[in-house]
Parts: sequence; C-alpha cells; structure tokens
Amino acid sequence: MILHPQLEKDCFVVGKLPLCTLLLLNDANYPWFILVPQREGITEIHQLSDEDQQQLMRESSQLAAVIEKAFNADKINIAALGNMVPQLHIHHIVRYKSDPAWPAPVWGKLEAVPYLDEEVKILKSHIFQGLPQLVCES
Repeated sequence: MILHPQLEKDCFVVGKLPLCTLLLLNDANYPWFILVPQREGITEIHQLSDEDQQQLMRESSQLAAVIEKAFNADKINIAALGNMVPQLHIHHIVRYKSDPAWPAPVWGKLEAVPYLDEEVKILKSHIFQGLPQLVCES
C-alpha cells in the first residue's frame, strides 16, 4: 500500500498490524500516532468491509489502551478527519490537562516540533512493548 505523500512527509513508520500501518507524527508536542488501513482507495471507515471495520476497531482500541498506559494520558483523542489527506487514517493523540492546547483540539495550535532520533526510538519501544503483534518496519 502506498501512503499519501503528506503522511509520508510528516510521519515515521512504526510498523504494521494485521490491517493497519502504524505511524508516528513527527511532532514532539504530543505523542501522536496514526493508523492507516492497508487498503487502496479507501477514504471512509464505512467503505471498509465489515471484517476490516471490526479489525480497525480492535487495532484502534488496542493502540489507545497502550498509549494511555505508556504515556499516562489524561485523555486519548481519536479522530478520522481526512479533510487535507483523503486516504483513510485515524489519529490517536495523547492529551494532558497540562498540554498547551487543552481542552481544545490540537490542530493548528502549535507549530510542530520535530523529534530527536533518540526520542523516536523511545516512543517506538513503548509501542512495541504494548503491541506484540506489531511487525517492525525497517
């Protein structure tokens, strides 16, 4: 599956789950992960097969539970907007009552702060510990 150019530009590939590619948005303001179902031409959840919809919900719920625990989140924001990037992708954003955008949405609040290489490795290790079914992308 080919990632939309904007996702490719803005994200690191973390790995693959049975249905989705897992991405990390390159913005150190928030731990921000994105699930992209590995299906061509899909822009909306309802366009997935019933089986894929159920698998997407499982993967989304598992990811949310892992990042909630790993990052001691106050809230996990989950959204599938697609206004700028039509390829179906689901954002999973760790939120804290102390974060600079709280309680508003994160979009457009702060300029992205790129991760350092070591920070990316640490974030990925948290995810791999919690999602043993995740296959590493080299």
